[in-house]
Amino acid sequence: MADSHLQPVETDVKESDLSEGQLLARRKERKKRRQERLIQGLEIIKKDKEEEASNPQEIENSEPLRKKSKKKKKNKTNEKPSAFEEQLAKDPQLEISEADEGRRFTLSLALPGSILGNAQSAELRTYLAGQIARALAVFSVDEVIVFDDEGKLKLDDIVEHTGDNGEDTHEGSYHKKTHCVQLARILQFLECPQYLRKAFFPIHPDLKYAGVLNPTDMPHHFRIDEVSKYREGVVTKTNNKTKSVIVDVGLKKDCHVSDPTNKLSEGLRVTVELDLASEEKNLIQGKVVAPSTPRTRKGLYWGYNVRLVEKLSQVFTKSPFKGGYDLTLGTSERGDNIDNCQQLSKASQINGPTQKDTFRHLLVVLGGIKGLEWAVENDDQLKGEVSDPSKLFDIYLNTCPNQGSRTIRTEEALLITLAALRPKIIQAQNQSS
Repeated sequence: MADSHLQPVETDVKESDLSEGQLLARRKERKKRRQERLIQGLEIIKKDKEEEASNPQEIENSEPLRKKSKKKKKNKTNEKPSAFEEQLAKDPQLEISEADEGRRFTLSLALPGSILGNAQSAELRTYLAGQIARALAVFSVDEVIVFDDEGKLKLDDIVEHTGDNGEDTHEGSYHKKTHCVQLARILQFLECPQYLRKAFFPIHPDLKYAGVLNPTDMPHHFRIDEVSKYREGVVTKTNNKTKSVIVDVGLKKDCHVSDPTNKLSEGLRVTVELDLASEEKNLIQGKVVAPSTPRTRKGLYWGYNVRLVEKLSQVFTKSPFKGGYDLTLGTSERGDNIDNCQQLSKASQINGPTQKDTFRHLLVVLGGIKGLEWAVENDDQLKGEVSDPSKLFDIYLNTCPNQGSRTIRTEEALLITLAALRPKIIQAQNQSS
């Protein structure tokens, strides 16, 4: 009988009723069945091992390994994300903006400080300066030059005396010649990130009402929880032995910057490139870069520099750029119609052919209440040599032809001019690329 050894033994027969021979036979049969079951189990294990060896993918898909991989994945998800990853999750455009191509050209704008004299009170003067700062930020102006068109400003003679409470005790501190200084100071104040203003701007009467001005909210005005590769900071501590400095960049942690030449002094404003991978340390690591680096490498607008000069001619002669401005543009109601300007270039393109040559440093100059003619007349270097302001510029434009008012205020001309020039600037740069 086949498989008779697997058939169960009758259990209704008691062992006491069996003879000694029958009892031995039953015990031998039970032992035999146990041995057969053991052999079958070993054969099954051997067969499984052979199948695993012939099919390696079975190992990856096995249940124990799947549980292990899930556990690893779970541990990975439990890791605390970095601040940059958290910010990237909130703003996906951050990664895109970091990869943008740098901007090669600069836009500079010059205007007279005497326009503040047209305001009737300190509050209105401050508000007028705030309007100008907002316009500069909106149109991404890289440099603003404040010049005196009345010929009264002498930078060497400006000495301000402040009392213990910070109030200016210098008589005539709001004289016409100080309008330029006040405008420059307010523009500097509004360009500076909020977390650095206490370090650079003590109490001063020129800034008495600056706290209520509308913020410029430029890209480098970061909040404490915002992440960026670049930040503005102030040196708070130096160590000549380790040749390093500590910089306050407006974050919860300070930044450690190496200074091999020991040229960074306390109180100095610097632009820092942060190492985002080091944010988990006690001090964030970084290095000092040029203020123009965010613009040239990433195409980020990084605020404007403020330059104060005594007269119109110094706008051109004291340019911070090597070789000066390669394209200068003056504005006047007696200039050429901007609608006929086909392209911004060195040669005048009024009703003329276009060229591929473009500019690297564009300067736009606005006149005051009496126009650029008044600034030329009061400039001792230009008076007698230049009678027509248009001779000073490569292009001389009327940016608001057919105006409906007899006069256009400088703060209005600023917005009109930059809005009209914006598409022409973009066109010129696109053709050169």
